Amino acid sequence: MSADLLSYGAFFLTMALTYAVICLGLNVQWGQTGLFNVGIAGFVAIGAYASALLTTPDDAVRFGGFGLPIIVGWIGGALVTGLVSFLIGALTIRLRADYLAIATFGVAVVVQLAALNLEGITGGPFGIGFIPRPFADYAGNPLVFGLANLGVLVVIVLLLYLMLERLARSPWGRVLRAIREDEQAALALGKSATRFRLQAFAIGGGIMGLAGAVQAHFIGFIAPDNYVPMLTFQVWAMLIVGGSGNNKGAILGAVLVWGIWAMSAAAVSGLFPPGQQARAAALQIVMIGVALCAILLLRPRGLLGEERVVSRHIGARDDGSKDGQTSDAKNS
Repeated sequence: MSADLLSYGAFFLTMALTYAVICLGLNVQWGQTGLFNVGIAGFVAIGAYASALLTTPDDAVRFGGFGLPIIVGWIGGALVTGLVSFLIGALTIRLRADYLAIATFGVAVVVQLAALNLEGITGGPFGIGFIPRPFADYAGNPLVFGLANLGVLVVIVLLLYLMLERLARSPWGRVLRAIREDEQAALALGKSATRFRLQAFAIGGGIMGLAGAVQAHFIGFIAPDNYVPMLTFQVWAMLIVGGSGNNKGAILGAVLVWGIWAMSAAAVSGLFPPGQQARAAALQIVMIGVALCAILLLRPRGLLGEERVVSRHIGARDDGSKDGQTSDAKNS
């Protein structure tokens, strides 16, 4: 029983950390730069399909099947998604707020429809199977398999966190926050808002693509139904609950909200008969919504508020003080 419990715990944390990677990407776009991206599911799907095409075995009825190593698929998924994000951003990055949201939502819809209809590339509604899984030789031992995959995700999240923290404390990160807070002031200082926004959008999209690639290989199968707007809602809830603008908050929010989602799914399975579980599944969304409202009422900035970074070596928690804002603007 203890081994089964540990196996489930490893599986739960592994899935939660794949969402944490997506949240870190969204935090670059929204938390640091103020880019309202509601097409998250599309960017995750691009990374997943790109990695699957690179690493799956040869298939006579579908493009791809190059059989490359998993790590090559992950890197390829991140790079392809970053490139697509850059191209999309070049067309849409000048849009503001809700207009950018509409554009990115349209991108997500296009990606899902392409995945559904381009059967010669994506497998269509049947998806892509036989995606190689890390440590597949240990699949017969759920505990070892789960812990090994969890270890890989921990390393990925840790490396991303350290990299993004360093970027946030760099001049580049301070310029992003300056543009987010007062674009006209940043422009007056000679900063190109469009260029910095485009860079942030591409980096955030590439991180989302990496998450999609990792998640695809952990599950071993992908299909268009995996990348619906619900995924975007989940990730936004995770970031808001944890604390927008805070990388630690993005990770914490992902684990917490995924825990609520998993527990609500178990509650629905236990409390409702099989014939009513499909309808009752809507209660999962209700529970996430209630938790989101409660946290926003109690902690408007999320569980972990954004930290004002004064320099690469000095940081002060954002308490809304005038002195902290002035110092941050000067250092940008």
